[in-house]
Amino acid sequence: MRVKRWLLLAPLLLTILLLQSYFWVPTYEKQATGNPARLVTYIEASSGDAKILNPILNADTASSGIVGLTFEGLLDLDENLNFRGRLATDWTISEKAYLFASPSNRLPDGAEVTGTRVAERIRAALQDEAFAALADNVRSVDVLPPARRTETLSVQEQDADGNPTRGEVEVTFDVPERVAFSLHRVDQDLFQRLLPVIGDRYLENFPYERYLTFAEEVSPEIKAQVFAQLPELFPVAEHNPIIDFNLRKGVRFHDGHEFDAGDVKFTYDAIMNPRNLSPRTSDFEPIKAVEIIDARTVRVVYKRLFSPAINAWTMGILPEHLLNAEAMQREMDDRGLSDAARKAFGMRDSQFNRSPIGSGRFRFVEWHSDEYIHLRRNDDYWEGPPEYQDYYMRIVPDLLTQEMEFRSGAVDYYGTQPHQVARYKEDDTYQSFSSLGFGYSYIGYNNRRPLFADPEVRRALGLAINVEDFLRYLLYGEGEHITGPYPPNTQWYDQTVEPLPYDSDAARTLLESKGWRLNADGWLEKDGTVFEFNLITNSGNPIRKNIMTIAQNAWKKIGVKCNTQYFEWAVFLKDFVNTGDFDAVVLGWSMGVDPDLYQLWHSSQAGPQQLNFIGYNNPLADDLIVRIRQEYDQDVQRELTHRLHRLIAEEQPYTFLYAPLGTRVLDKKIVLVHRNEDGSERYEKIYPIPSGDITFHFHQWRKLEFTPSL
Repeated sequence: MRVKRWLLLAPLLLTILLLQSYFWVPTYEKQATGNPARLVTYIEASSGDAKILNPILNADTASSGIVGLTFEGLLDLDENLNFRGRLATDWTISEKAYLFASPSNRLPDGAEVTGTRVAERIRAALQDEAFAALADNVRSVDVLPPARRTETLSVQEQDADGNPTRGEVEVTFDVPERVAFSLHRVDQDLFQRLLPVIGDRYLENFPYERYLTFAEEVSPEIKAQVFAQLPELFPVAEHNPIIDFNLRKGVRFHDGHEFDAGDVKFTYDAIMNPRNLSPRTSDFEPIKAVEIIDARTVRVVYKRLFSPAINAWTMGILPEHLLNAEAMQREMDDRGLSDAARKAFGMRDSQFNRSPIGSGRFRFVEWHSDEYIHLRRNDDYWEGPPEYQDYYMRIVPDLLTQEMEFRSGAVDYYGTQPHQVARYKEDDTYQSFSSLGFGYSYIGYNNRRPLFADPEVRRALGLAINVEDFLRYLLYGEGEHITGPYPPNTQWYDQTVEPLPYDSDAARTLLESKGWRLNADGWLEKDGTVFEFNLITNSGNPIRKNIMTIAQNAWKKIGVKCNTQYFEWAVFLKDFVNTGDFDAVVLGWSMGVDPDLYQLWHSSQAGPQQLNFIGYNNPLADDLIVRIRQEYDQDVQRELTHRLHRLIAEEQPYTFLYAPLGTRVLDKKIVLVHRNEDGSERYEKIYPIPSGDITFHFHQWRKLEFTPSL
């Protein structure tokens, strides 16, 4: 009987407990009552913890977010995705260029080549009206005397057992006279413009063997490897772009130490130090030298044309005094490391990575692994402190829990799933922002396969797919049909290119014109072979799995037999994508704002482990890609990228599907705060910049006690 009474009373007691909790726990509207600190504390949820809080070492999203608040680069991007100064107030880009004067060559009139003669001919040509544009760019033309350089080159050898091994060879190169050009602006066509003066074949077949000596006798195979490296090490015509950065005065790191040019050079040296294993090395590899002109001026000299290199300087700058050799020695002493540990000790082992000191808007406070990271505003920030006093990144792996925490007010930001967007847009409690990011999804065809070698066949496959089905049923309308290889919210994307229409009849007609006919079983067939292939993607991604199903059904309607498979991510990459052993894939790219597509689309990047894994190969596209990455004039770059976009859209190596919209939700009480000269405040609704980013003005965000009428 007693048990029966307890069973009857238990639901009643639970109901009473829930009711008192309802009245005791503060609602979202009342959470800041009696707790004004909550209004100046921003809390964000992350699915995963950070790994390493060092701008030259981190490579994960969670770390990057914290690093972006704690550190600052020389540059960043403004609201229109153009570069603006941060730790650098301004910068200038110029060029030094050099041309060998080879006595074995002859000028167009048969005269022997000397440095003085070539320089005189060029100076004279610059007076000609035909060279007016070039003359406007050339500051000076000088002659440099011969020089001797000794280099140690890496070569492949064989050990005693015949196994390949790496070796080194010392060589001396007698650099001939050089004509040196100083240019106001970078000109990738400088030497082509000079061919009428120096001769059409001047840049070809330089006799390197006449100027090279080996320190010791080497085999013909080693000599061949050395000679193959010489055109890059000692180019006949050399471009050296130069960026001069003027640094901001009065900037201090969070420990009070003043920032200067030494910190910039130290950051570069740390990245290029192989001991540190920085994932940023490739971004800085094109640099020839970083020179300190004075405490407020840094000169960066590049060893070749590479316009994307300037993007690297958006990365956070390290404090030299906390990470140089002396500082690392002090840390090893303080930690009492053994001799063995000292030999292996590097920047990756430093406690700095878990307790960073930068020069950004927020200072690091504490890090509790798998719980939260706490930052506090930098009141000494050169542009003024942010409105929020504290920032927390809480680790909340489960998306459902993230939403519950957001709706209860425990976190301030929530990134919705596509099916949730409509609900939040209709909820007057929140402000929501839907905008394009820099990613897109596609179906990629292995262009090496005979079945997909013809662009018209690839076009037919694209015509058979109704992209609106993906947008309607998979993204709930939260996406945009795309047409080419650039993010649609960048200036590099050609908005005039029309998407492929959905036209299954046109698709079938196009395939029939290529010899494909329906057989008795309803499949397209040609020369006894059915039009059949495998479409694969990675498991764990339901949207990609559904894309495969929709595409499979669409192609079945026109007689194309598509088999679908999905694999665990590591297997998918290792056995199929990285080896190029597939027919077609469903994948996506997360892009940046730079126009350089060399790794994704250049034919030289189509080998194993490379990113042009579909094997796209077009000499015209290759030329455009190279010119884009060597062009420093943004207007010219834009025209070139649009040409590349149109070419790739015409050839359809991918069926370009969609760019998804990202929807972020905030409480309406979070606003932009503007401070007037009289000390009063003006509030503005948060808005996304053209790229879709709503956090660009995060330093002006604050939560109010009330919901303003905006």
